[in-house]
Amino acid sequence: MPTPEPTPASADDSAKMPVPDEAPSEMAGATAEDADASRSGPRSILDDESPRSPKSAGEIFRVFTRLALQGFGGVLPIAQRELVERERWLTREQFLELLAVAQVLPGPNVVNLSLMFGDRALGWRGGLAALGGMILAPWCVVMVLTMTYVHYAQHPTVAGALRGMGAVAGGLIFSTGVKLLPALRRNVLGAPIAFALVAAMFVCIALLRVPLFWMLAGLGAAGCALAWRRLKP
Repeated sequence: MPTPEPTPASADDSAKMPVPDEAPSEMAGATAEDADASRSGPRSILDDESPRSPKSAGEIFRVFTRLALQGFGGVLPIAQRELVERERWLTREQFLELLAVAQVLPGPNVVNLSLMFGDRALGWRGGLAALGGMILAPWCVVMVLTMTYVHYAQHPTVAGALRGMGAVAGGLIFSTGVKLLPALRRNVLGAPIAFALVAAMFVCIALLRVPLFWMLAGLGAAGCALAWRRLKP
């Protein structure tokens, strides 16, 4: 019997065949912009998309008012819980980057952070809403407590309660630092250098009592210079 001749591959079948020199790791739908982005160097973590975003300036005002009214003894731990864990407006890495900038700028850290977050979310309207939420309700509470404190400042119970609040505030700040430590793994400096700077800052401030200004001018400037070198293309 005659041997059947092989059926030639059609044009459709040949289109489905893999190209021999095609890189297997390259996605079919990738664009030139995606390729350039993958080859680019480190960038700011704030460019990443957050799990969700605030819908209005009113929502920002309500969340920051709730945040501020919980901040007895320190607002920073509450800000991390509300913005990162509850509302999911920021990732831990984004919160840490905003906090780093807020600590370098003059003024209260959390107020600076609220202004930057509000402006990033909804522009100047978001910044004013976040600032109003941080200041308005706490101002009213502080005025009432100040008038009350004038009459009961010397009472032993009041004095003991204030000392207890100081200890609680220290614990809250420490717990926030522990929660944010894993975020340093994505830091542009790399985990080893980031943890080394953290340890050096703790030793100098907590043990050696070096003023914060000199630490920002020394270790802070060194960290900024190292990050700048790694971010340069």
